[in-house]
Amino acid sequence: MAYKNTVLRTSLSVRSIISIHYFDYMSDFSFPGESHDFWELLCVDKGEIDAVAGDKRHTLKRGSIIFHQPNEFHNVITNGRIAPSLVVIAFECRSPCMDSFRGQILTVQETESALLAQIIIEARQAFLGRLDDPYQEELICNTDAPAFGAEQLIRNYLEELLIHLYRRYFANPLPVSAHNSRYVPLGRPNETYNRIIRYMEEHLGEQLTIDNICRETLISRSRLQKLFQELHGCGVMEFFNQMKIDTAKELIRSNRLNFTQIADRLGYASVHYFSRQFKKITHMTPSEYASSIRLLSENHR
Repeated sequence: MAYKNTVLRTSLSVRSIISIHYFDYMSDFSFPGESHDFWELLCVDKGEIDAVAGDKRHTLKRGSIIFHQPNEFHNVITNGRIAPSLVVIAFECRSPCMDSFRGQILTVQETESALLAQIIIEARQAFLGRLDDPYQEELICNTDAPAFGAEQLIRNYLEELLIHLYRRYFANPLPVSAHNSRYVPLGRPNETYNRIIRYMEEHLGEQLTIDNICRETLISRSRLQKLFQELHGCGVMEFFNQMKIDTAKELIRSNRLNFTQIADRLGYASVHYFSRQFKKITHMTPSEYASSIRLLSENHR
């Protein structure tokens, strides 16, 4: 047989990445706004914000993603009540299909959320510096311990994200609904996983055990541990503790409860134990985290 090669067509190509950020903002954060000659997407991971695009102002909630076209003035405004977390990616793409994204506010589903999560994970390995530093204007490559293919995966994941959204909204639009879980597995989620996540979210203020989770979600201990090792590379209790600390960070940024109240709400035996667990996971005390976030917000005004 005489085999012939097939050249794969490229429908969308990301030429370069300008910046990748994951921001945790205080509930009273405000930004004076900017414009630039490249695309920027903003996705609300937690909380809600008002996004200004040109002369329009939009309220975005968790799962919403907005695209700012080149040279469009844009701004982020918090509502004073809810401390948001945002994924912001600036990139250069001249593919004609990007015209469809102009002025669009879309909703990410499970697959797109997983792709955004993968971009953040690879960026933390590929580049130096903090992803929450709004003043980092250049991505500095990590040459000491680079993860093989990290930069290429970032481009691939971003292109895949854009293709998924284009297909769903513009090529063959279908009714969509937002995924309601804040924790998206790095692979195809299933109902068992979602049931476990919902249970843990509903019991963040308690001291759960593996036996509690297995009994209430109808899963064996071995399958439970295997599931979280495969999806997240950690045990289920380690993941649950991370959920608690992520929630504590949101409460700190909301600035309505003191540390003792936060510790009590999340089921810690004492504020001192809460502080130790917080530092173990974040490498900062709750006070240091609050000061760091507040300083970033004040310097970004």
